[in-house]
Amino acid sequence: MADMFLGKSSGKPRVVIIGGGFGGVNVGRHLRNEDVEVVMIDKHNYHTFQPLLYQVAIGAIEADAVGFPIRRIFTGYKNFAFHMAEVQKINADTSSVSTSLGDIHYDYLVIATGANTNYFGNKEIEHFTMPMKNIPEALNIRSSVLQNLEKAAVTADKAERDALLTFVVVGGGPTGAELSGALAEMRTNMLCKDFPDLKPDDMKVYLAEGKPKLIAAMSEQASVKAKEFLSDMGVIIYNDVHVTSYNGDELKIDNGVTVRTKNVFWAAGVKGEVPEGISQDIVVRGARIQTDEISRVKGYQNVFAIGDVAAMITPDSPEGHPGVAPVAIQQGAHLAKNIINIIKGQKTEPFKYHDKGSLATIGRNKAVADLGKLHFQGFFAWLIWMFVHVMSLAGFSNKLVVFCNWVINYFTKNTDNRLIIRYFNKETMMTEPVAK
Repeated sequence: MADMFLGKSSGKPRVVIIGGGFGGVNVGRHLRNEDVEVVMIDKHNYHTFQPLLYQVAIGAIEADAVGFPIRRIFTGYKNFAFHMAEVQKINADTSSVSTSLGDIHYDYLVIATGANTNYFGNKEIEHFTMPMKNIPEALNIRSSVLQNLEKAAVTADKAERDALLTFVVVGGGPTGAELSGALAEMRTNMLCKDFPDLKPDDMKVYLAEGKPKLIAAMSEQASVKAKEFLSDMGVIIYNDVHVTSYNGDELKIDNGVTVRTKNVFWAAGVKGEVPEGISQDIVVRGARIQTDEISRVKGYQNVFAIGDVAAMITPDSPEGHPGVAPVAIQQGAHLAKNIINIIKGQKTEPFKYHDKGSLATIGRNKAVADLGKLHFQGFFAWLIWMFVHVMSLAGFSNKLVVFCNWVINYFTKNTDNRLIIRYFNKETMMTEPVAK
């Protein structure tokens, strides 16, 4: 059936979706029983559950548990086709998308390309720090951390060992706070068990955040409690600071602090993945495509954008919506309905985001939750966080694997997923010239 989607085919309206993330998947799901052709394009053949990437990075769960085959998600969908391809350009004048497989025609185009790491133009930091926006990057971090622990266990040079055992997380949003907490727990629960010659005090964890408080998007209570949790776990926190440089050995912060480290993880910002062919005149702050209240890209009639790559500028959301999974999920479902309304000549409905709350976990029995007017922290928040994340995973097998992993890890305070299967060649990063 895939061949019918490569050119003009059945005469049914064709909806092309770029991206198999939360937004794109939910557009496809809600078009299942509609009289349209749906074509999804993604450079990977799997959907990634990004909120748990940090657990892959520290070896708490395996990479397969946060990825799920896109074709499996849409098994049984008779009006759906998937193509693993690189999108090269959007050709609005011919209503087609140029890809590594050739041009694909569309009647309606949905851009759901998500976001990538934002280094704010600092090429040195981009070159030497490690991001965590996808599964390969999370695996790079896992391998790098374990390799540096192995090196630290055998080196006779104290300064080198200290640098290998110093970890800096840049960015104090949910991802940065969760990764910092996970590293702190690794120091407490794993280091001495796996590396008897190393002591917990040998390992340092820093968190640098540019805003005055951590997890700034959540409530004041959540922010204060998250900082308290992390401080109690021994994380050294710098607020209202910015990293100015990192050359692979020394990290400098604008508060005058210099940290010698071999491990810097960048979680300080994101920017939209805007495909070529979209006018830069409508790309706003954070490399996000400006849309109207039904997710239609400004200046286009049949091109839409949702999720992290989109900025729906309306009186209710003058800065756009937050770049979180629930926004993309809700926009995907809502856009599918509006596309059908457009095809049928019916009235469209403006998108309204229903914020069901925010959660972040800091470590074992430690989490913060903002659920409407309810704000609470600690063990109960941690249980809710676990339940929500397990139930949000794609596929029953992934739900079961992650849950079982967490139960085992909880009682043993350890994990079996610390395998260096993909060796990360840090020397290449250190010797390659920094792009200008």
